[in-house]
Amino acid sequence: MASLSFTQIRGKNPVAEFSRTRPELGLTRPYRVGFRVFASESETKAEPDLSVTVNGLHMPNPFVIGSGPPGTNYTVMKRAFDEGWGAVIAKTVSLDAAKVKNVTPRYARLRADANGSPKGQIIGWENIELISDRPLEIMLKEFKQLKQEYPDRILIASIMEEYNKAGWEELIDRVEQTGVDAFEINFSCPHGMPERKMGAAVGQDCALLEEVCGWINAKATIPVWAKMTPNVTDITQPARVALSSGCEGVAAINTIMSVMGINLTTLRPEPCVEGYSTPGGYSSKAVHPIALAKVMNIAKMMKSEFGDKDYSLSGIGGVESGGDAAEFILLGANTVQVCTGVMMHGYGMVKKLCSELQDFMKLHNFSSIEDFRGVSLEYFTTHTDLVRRQQEAIQQRKAVRKGLQSDKEWTGDGFVKETESMVSN
Repeated sequence: MASLSFTQIRGKNPVAEFSRTRPELGLTRPYRVGFRVFASESETKAEPDLSVTVNGLHMPNPFVIGSGPPGTNYTVMKRAFDEGWGAVIAKTVSLDAAKVKNVTPRYARLRADANGSPKGQIIGWENIELISDRPLEIMLKEFKQLKQEYPDRILIASIMEEYNKAGWEELIDRVEQTGVDAFEINFSCPHGMPERKMGAAVGQDCALLEEVCGWINAKATIPVWAKMTPNVTDITQPARVALSSGCEGVAAINTIMSVMGINLTTLRPEPCVEGYSTPGGYSSKAVHPIALAKVMNIAKMMKSEFGDKDYSLSGIGGVESGGDAAEFILLGANTVQVCTGVMMHGYGMVKKLCSELQDFMKLHNFSSIEDFRGVSLEYFTTHTDLVRRQQEAIQQRKAVRKGLQSDKEWTGDGFVKETESMVSN
């Protein structure tokens, strides 16, 4: 008698795997595994598969908590895993958190209604928040605890350090020992501590970026993603440097340098701290089109120069719906990060994101993320090529002769319309 055995597949339910492969056993009726009864596959159509494997890391869905307040401590990261997020990227850590001093208020919102009506829809969000102000030792302890409690879930550490090789190496070594699955390198924070050559100060200088990436990739033994700043002329240049220097993936975009606005009553800028402010990072729905363009440019570069099978791209910017995520994936993203969206809608929004993305996939008969990843890239070209294509289309339309070509084509039912088709005025 044949025997059946289940092999544990990381991130997958072996019972579900068995149900998918059941037809090979020749069974034609519902069957039992433990106390659960499964219907024949012919009776119910399988839901689209949202799982992704990125740089060897398996995630149940492509939705990732972006580095920031939603990943600031054990409690909130645990909540993200419990709600079903595909992965969590913790808030950026460095060796010396004592140098990090946040202020409050540190956020400002842009609403769609005129004059900033408090009832208007939030379309923009600015922050002047710095990286984690919690001691590294505490964050490391929490990383380790999370990996012990969720061994099959993906935890990514966002790290940033001063321009110091030994400092980067120490930070990488200490964080890796907690068991995290990958690094995201913050080369992109647009505000705070640029004098220490941190964040965007590195991401905006390709020579500096190449050197620091070299230090990081010579030390790290787990996948490394480089998080790109949009505050550059051509984002493909730093992305190319990061991948050429050993990074397995690129994440884009971080926030856009901005001034949210001026209070027309007090004449002071927002967010206002003791009457003063400083430029900060702009996010939320309003940046989505800008992020799509940056991701598209990176994806085209990656595909033409690196191939897209061994490298990954994580799309970030204004994701609040499954459709927003689908756009990033259609442009080549493997995963989609959400940060500001969680701050406005809560961790439970991942269920809505997954449901809406599956609805999109059903509409187009896509069964997996890979079925449509990058599908829309080929439809981007140059303006010169658009002109050529339109001229050719016009000529082809003009070349189509109108009216009947022969007396034998006349019909009784369509006689009047056929006559009209050959009238010139």
